[in-house]
Amino acid sequence: MKTDYMFTSESVTEGHPDKLCDQIADAVVDRYLRQDPFARVLAECAVANGILFIATRYASSATVDIPETARQIIRQVGYSGEDFNAESCTVMTSLSEMPAATGRDEREMDEAEIERIPARNMANVFGFACDQTAALMPLPIWLAHKLARRLATVRLQRQLPYLAPDGKTQVGVEYRDGYPYRIHSLTVVASQWAERQVSEAQLRDELYAQVIEPAFLDEPIRPDRGTAIYVNPDGPFLNGGPAGHSGLTGRKNAIDTYGEYARQSESALSGKDHTRIDRVGAYAARYAAKNVVAAGLARACEVQLTYSIGQSRPVSVQVDSQGTGRVSDEEIARRLKQHFDFRPAGIVRAFSLRHLPSLHRGGFYHRLAAYGQVGRMDLGLPWERTDKLEQLRD
Repeated sequence: MKTDYMFTSESVTEGHPDKLCDQIADAVVDRYLRQDPFARVLAECAVANGILFIATRYASSATVDIPETARQIIRQVGYSGEDFNAESCTVMTSLSEMPAATGRDEREMDEAEIERIPARNMANVFGFACDQTAALMPLPIWLAHKLARRLATVRLQRQLPYLAPDGKTQVGVEYRDGYPYRIHSLTVVASQWAERQVSEAQLRDELYAQVIEPAFLDEPIRPDRGTAIYVNPDGPFLNGGPAGHSGLTGRKNAIDTYGEYARQSESALSGKDHTRIDRVGAYAARYAAKNVVAAGLARACEVQLTYSIGQSRPVSVQVDSQGTGRVSDEEIARRLKQHFDFRPAGIVRAFSLRHLPSLHRGGFYHRLAAYGQVGRMDLGLPWERTDKLEQLRD
C-alpha cells in the first residue's frame, strides 16, 4: 500500500450548472414528500443557455408546481443576469405517472412487514470514513468543500459583489506515511459579472484574503510558502452558469461523496425518493463506515453493500479497512450485519427519510445537493451519527 502520495479533490458552488440541476431535482422530491410522505418520485434536470428541462415520474396525490419550484431555486442561487435568470428562462417538463404508492410508516411496521419490502432496483453502493478530519472524511474533499462554501458566502453576503454564482475549487494534499502532511496546491475558479469585472490582481488578492485564509483558519494543516495557489488560471471567467456550460443531474457524484478518494456508486443520488436503494443505501453504507472508524476498529473503512431486485437484504456486505483495521475485515463485516439494519425499509425507518422534508423548514433533500451528501456537520444528518460505537466494540 503506497503511503507517500499527493491527492486532489474538487468541489463546486451551488451556482455550477450541474449542482443547479441537482438542487432543482431534489427540490421537486422535497415538494412531493412534504405533502405526501408516501409519494414516489424521480426527477432529473438538464439546463443549457436559457432552457431548463425537468423529467419527473411520480406516484402521489400531491400537487407540485414544478416550473415554479425550478424558478425558486434559480432565484435562491442568485442568477439574475440577462443571459440566464428565473423570469426569462424557458422551463420544459415531462411528467409520467407511476402506479399509486401504497403502504404505511415504516416506524410502525413489525419485523415481518419490513422483511417483505424488497429493493426495487439493483445497486452497488459504497460508504467510506477515515480519521483525517473531525467529520471522518478525506481531507482533500473536506477542504475543497470549505473553500467552495466560503466562496459562496462572500458572494451572498455581498462582501465581493462582483462575484457571480458559478465557481469551482480544488485542493491537493501531500501524504507522508499515509497521513496528510501539507497542502500541495489550491485552485479557485470564480465567475464574475461581466459588468462588474475587476482586475486579475484585485481578484487574486481579495479571494486570498476573504476566501482562502478564512477557510483554513481552524485547520491544523494550512498552505505554506511552497503551496501553489491558482486563481482563475485560465483567465477571466465571466458570468458563468448555464449560459456558458450545460448542467445535468447526477454528474458530480464524486463531489457528492468522497472526492474520488474512495469509491462511489455510478448512480446519481439527487432526484430520488427514499425508495431508491441506490440513494439510501449509500447513506447507510456511510453510516456503517463512520461508526467503524469512530469506534476505533480501523483508521479507514470502506463498506460495500450489494442489492438485487426483489431481495429485502443486501446480497453482499463487504468491508475494506485498507490495512488499518484493529480486527479483521471479516470480523468488522460480521459486526455490521449484527448491529445495522441494511434492509431498504429498515434504512428508511432508522433515518426517518419519509418525513425529513416536512421536519425541516424549506425542505431537506435539496440542501444536500451542494457541498456533499455525506460528511456534513451542518445539517444534523442521521447517517452522520456515531451511535453504534459500543455495539461495534463488543
